[in-house]
Amino acid sequence: MKVLRHNQPDFDSALNTALAVNSLFDSVIEERTRAVINDVQARGDAAVLALTECFDKIKLTAAELRVSAPSQPATPALRKAIAVANKNIAAFARRGLPKPWTMRNAQGGRVGEKFDPIRRVGIYIPGGTAPLASTALMTITLAKVAGCPEIVACTPSANPDLLYAIKMAGATEIYRVGGAQAIAAMALGTATIPRVLKIFGPGNAYVTAAKKLLYGQVAVDLLAGPSEILVLSDDTADPRFIAADILAQAEHGSGEERVWLVTTSARVLDETPREIERQKSSVPRCELTERVLTKGAVFVLAKNLAQAVEITNRFAPEHLEVMTKNPAAVAKKLTTAGAIFLGPWTPTVVGDYVAGPSHTLPTGGAGAAFPGLTVDQFMRRTSLIEYTPAALKKSLPALEAFANVEGLIAHGASAAIRLAFMMSAEG
Repeated sequence: MKVLRHNQPDFDSALNTALAVNSLFDSVIEERTRAVINDVQARGDAAVLALTECFDKIKLTAAELRVSAPSQPATPALRKAIAVANKNIAAFARRGLPKPWTMRNAQGGRVGEKFDPIRRVGIYIPGGTAPLASTALMTITLAKVAGCPEIVACTPSANPDLLYAIKMAGATEIYRVGGAQAIAAMALGTATIPRVLKIFGPGNAYVTAAKKLLYGQVAVDLLAGPSEILVLSDDTADPRFIAADILAQAEHGSGEERVWLVTTSARVLDETPREIERQKSSVPRCELTERVLTKGAVFVLAKNLAQAVEITNRFAPEHLEVMTKNPAAVAKKLTTAGAIFLGPWTPTVVGDYVAGPSHTLPTGGAGAAFPGLTVDQFMRRTSLIEYTPAALKKSLPALEAFANVEGLIAHGASAAIRLAFMMSAEG
């Protein structure tokens, strides 16, 4: 755990060093991932099976890659939880569905947009250290609401509860394959896994690297790598709540997670590490959690709220909790977070599981430009343009001016010939 104080002599350089840590851009990981992609491209199913045996220690045949989901989860409680979460997620997604529209431009031409679901999408569901049933809902449900007819889910896990969640969310195909080889198979296609048009879903550093390297051969949603949380607080915050939320994200346990506290309170800065020590003994995944706390925990004492906000915006955290006197006012100044959780009664876990917005969010600083996953990303936008003879006539001077300056005379002629034909027909 690293502690930085605004009054220490090397504060700026130490902060810059901490902010620069980013598992999304690791040359070693990219080199290894490229080798996986090349293998899948060359050998298809054979490579997927060999890589699955190598990395996941699972020996499968090509026929066993596609799996079926059970009709029921392990417990009625989980079945109810899935129904509750799915209702909120679907309702939120429906509010975000884009609607077609048209307007008249200045020359009288009709222009607009229409939106169609992407025909075949691929969803990656992590399942290495934990069966993330919630991620199935936070991704596949959006594809279902968007109306995508073919929804492919890939996961390395055979956990029946996870497979049930994938089925209930609306997947039409499920394949037991994970890691970079799953992304490569969906992007490039194999004999067993036909290629998809766009890939969605979070994953580890290798999954994220594969999405990045394959962008262009397939569309991708965003860069959603190892989990991050930043808690922004003043002296009103309760260190017990902060500690609990930091531990909740640290227990993902890949070792690449980042858990930050940026506070204006020396009391909060001092008490939160002690509270983490008290609470972590009750965390079952304590060894994995400790790895994250050692490598990825940074606690910053800012001189004032303005500096705390500036540091937070530079970090661009995946999950941002605002525990201040007036969190809504502070949130107006926060412009790069994947999701903002306001006040002491809104832990990140509600966003992880049931609130409604997708928990698939940008990490590694990508939040400065990328939004979290939304339903419109499962749809294609198409422009619509319709001109009448009168609208084309009004546009002709501008069309010919552009065509002349660009030296593309046939461009202008393609409009002029229509008007000439119309005039000759009328004459």
